[in-house]
Order: sequence, then C-alpha cells, then structure tokens
Amino acid sequence: MDILSQLFWTFIKVNLLSTSGPASVGLLYHEAIGRFVTEDQFIQAVGLSSVLPGSDALQLAMYIGYSAGGISGGLVALLASILPPTVIILGVTMVLHRLRREAWVGNFVEGLAPAISVLMIFTAWKIFEKGGETSWVGWTIGLVSLLAMWLKAPERIVVIMAGIIGIIFLSS
Repeated sequence: MDILSQLFWTFIKVNLLSTSGPASVGLLYHEAIGRFVTEDQFIQAVGLSSVLPGSDALQLAMYIGYSAGGISGGLVALLASILPPTVIILGVTMVLHRLRREAWVGNFVEGLAPAISVLMIFTAWKIFEKGGETSWVGWTIGLVSLLAMWLKAPERIVVIMAGIIGIIFLSS
C-alpha cells in the first residue's frame, strides 16, 4: 500500500476511534511512530502544534502527513482528519433539520438554556474560588468585569484588562 493511502486510513481510523484532539494524540502515537515518523519527530510535532493557534490535532496530522509524504501527505492527513467529524455533524444536522418543527425539540433546547447557564455560573464560581486571591481586589476585578460584560465590552479586552489589573494590584 502506498504512503498516501496508509496516511488516509490511519487518520480516518484515529479520528473515528477518538473523541477529541487530546485523546487522539495517544492513539496517533501508537499508529505513527515507526510507520510515518520517529518518536523524536512526534514529540517535536506535539510541542509545535501545542504552541501554534488552532487545532492541535489537525496541526499534528498535517505535520505527520508532511513528514511522511510531503505536501500531498499533509493534505491527505488533513482531509482524513476532518472527514469523520464533518460527516457526523452533517448527519446530525440533517436529523435535527427534519425534527426542527417538532415541539419537543424546541422545548428540549429551551430546557437546556437555564441548565447551561447555571453550569457556567457554577464553573465560574469554582474558578474564582481556586483563583487564589479572593480579597477585595479580586471581588472588585470580578464585579467590574461583570459590569463591563453587561455593558457589552469585548470579552478579550475585559480578560486582558483584568489580567493587567491583577499584575498591578495583586503583585506580592
């Protein structure tokens, strides 16, 4: 079997058997070492894909594909990595599209909204508790951030400003 078809079937298998990017790294390790890349190359690829913006799993796939088969290998590995989730999402979308007029689907989605909101608040509270500083400065940063978000300030700006204020006021 030529290298491009090996890459294709390997990445199809990895992306059908694993549920996420980080989970696929372990499976890919066993599939790629010795066949497509050395262990050192794999470790370097994981490190490089972790610091670059975007999906770690897709960057890792392209790196391994490129190492094994050049540009065409990188493209084949990328295609095989995005094909399974794309087909699954299209299938789910088609089913939901047919069911969209069903009353229970709308009620289901409406029921999710409050539960997800509470889950987000609970998660935020846990992060706030474990964030270390819960003095008046921490509470002030939290309340000012809440006010800024309520006033529709861009989320990234709020987070960056909170970090800068934390550096200024929470430095020991």
